[in-house]
Amino acid sequence: QVQLVESGGGLVQAGGSLRLSCAASKRPFSSYAMGWFRRVPGKEREFVASISWSGGRTYYTDSVKGRLTISRDNAKNTVYLQMNSLKPEDTAVYYCALGSSPSYYTREYEYWGQGTQVTVSS
Repeated sequence: QVQLVESGGGLVQAGGSLRLSCAASKRPFSSYAMGWFRRVPGKEREFVASISWSGGRTYYTDSVKGRLTISRDNAKNTVYLQMNSLKPEDTAVYYCALGSSPSYYTREYEYWGQGTQVTVSS
């Protein structure tokens, strides 16, 4: 059974930083793309960022470009989301996901983590 375990969420003031981590049990981890999504109550889960299996290609939704950075360490089976200059509108539950390509679409991902809460206060 594949497990994705997120960590690193919490409460931070606007302008602050957090780093989310997602450890995957899927082998070989380096064969799969990874994505980060987020959801706020009453809305659909939305794409945040994704990264190819090698880390050579990354994609971001427009609202986070220049502030959030996705990266991965295949030796540690872990993907990261560095979050800088956080805004209150970044408040959400953040989910990592594993799939065959770094897609924008939730349906392209096979496995999901349980989510970690990020709260940005104004």
